[in-house]
Amino acid sequence: MKIMFLGDVMGRAGRRAITDHLPRLRRDWSLDFVVVNGENATNGAGLSPDHAKAIFDAGADVVTLGDHAFDQKDMLTHIAKEPRIIRPLNYSKAAPGVGARVFSDARGRKVLVAQALGQVFMKRPFDDPFSALDAVLRQYPMGGQVQATLIDIHCEATSEKMAVGHFCDGRASIVVGTHTHVPTADAMVLPGGTAYQSDAGMCGDYQSVIGMEPDEPLRRFITGMPKGRFVPAEGEATLSGLYVETDDRTGKAVMCCMVRQGGRLSQSGPMS
Repeated sequence: MKIMFLGDVMGRAGRRAITDHLPRLRRDWSLDFVVVNGENATNGAGLSPDHAKAIFDAGADVVTLGDHAFDQKDMLTHIAKEPRIIRPLNYSKAAPGVGARVFSDARGRKVLVAQALGQVFMKRPFDDPFSALDAVLRQYPMGGQVQATLIDIHCEATSEKMAVGHFCDGRASIVVGTHTHVPTADAMVLPGGTAYQSDAGMCGDYQSVIGMEPDEPLRRFITGMPKGRFVPAEGEATLSGLYVETDDRTGKAVMCCMVRQGGRLSQSGPMS
């Protein structure tokens, strides 16, 4: 199975990168399944129902969220109506929606998509991601109920993301990090057959400070004093993520590579 994951969609520039590039990549790379992290797609904070629809219309099969899952209040009710949107497993127990679900590709192959939030350096304490993921992986073993499993681990610390990768090695097809908006150069297949990248990066304008116009972040770093709101940068965006090919029989990854299309970053992908 050919699977692509795209990192945090950042504001209007990120949405434009999705609509400009994803339909072409889905066709040219013969993608079977596409997952997009959309938690910053609406003004850099959360995801609105309209913007979720635009991402699905461009070719996404599933959209994951993150710690900003419900910054757009409409998502509190919309997520119950749209089963293709996944919020973190270890979010508040009172949160609507689910953190893991099994989907089908066009050929009927089953794909488990799950997301968990990390605990290290996060602004609020979340439940243990390891036990939450363990329960789901035990329920849906690869090579049995599902042909592939993708886990979006949404957290600050690369060490915690790496630990999740090793914890899930051999039990998931893909473990990919999100949240920090900067793509890491460590895409690889772990010894047990899990494709891994510490952070997929963002779909956004990299002439920025993690997707925001630089002036206000710079002011806060230099003076320690806020003066205005963060504003998403709106220049040409790079679509960033991870491409993986899996074995349908075992669910394990047979290859992976970084995805960077458009914008300022060097270009990469399976056809580069």
